[in-house]
Amino acid sequence: MSDGNIKVLVADDHGAIRAGLMMILGNAEGIEVVGEAADGATAVRQAKALKPDVVLMDVRMPGVDGIAATRELTAEGLCEVLVLTTFDLDEYVHAALRAGAAGFLLKSVEASRLIEAVKLVAAGEGVLAPQVTRKLIAAFAAGTREPSLVPDGLEDLTEREREVLACLGGGLSNAQIGTRLHIGETTVKTHVSRVLTKLELRSRVQAAILAQENGVVLEG
Repeated sequence: MSDGNIKVLVADDHGAIRAGLMMILGNAEGIEVVGEAADGATAVRQAKALKPDVVLMDVRMPGVDGIAATRELTAEGLCEVLVLTTFDLDEYVHAALRAGAAGFLLKSVEASRLIEAVKLVAAGEGVLAPQVTRKLIAAFAAGTREPSLVPDGLEDLTEREREVLACLGGGLSNAQIGTRLHIGETTVKTHVSRVLTKLELRSRVQAAILAQENGVVLEG
């Protein structure tokens, strides 16, 4: 974002939907659409060539699907991925988040919310559609969630890093974490990065899931 604009790549196999998304984002202040893709393999190639900040990724695409493409992009640290799909099926939600997606929205999302979500993801925040959040919470409450991510590095976290992890589990943004812990936002980003590295996670959403699964909660 050297020029101040958030660079976005739109990946969707439906041409009309792709065009609509590109129009919405292309007209948004501070966002530049740098490319498009009709399948996951093309999305990965385009991301490597164009180096976007965010890829808006559909799930169901021919050949390499959006989940596999997300996994490859996040594994290489190429960009943030915001999954946008018609379906809010549990298997898609879990697969996208496990693959390292920074957010998951439904295609019924309003244009203003989509623009806001792209900006949040580019800033390192996590975004989940309200419908998806409710499903995840219900799954935790019912004990029907997938087997937990193995928290190999959980005991290696410093006290401050554990506090940051608890804040992530509580759904707090970087600004809110800073206020809660009385530290600057730049320091928060540093701690979040260290938490993700130590726990071998790809996104703060994964960290939030791990925190909830392992009882790392905010005190008071």
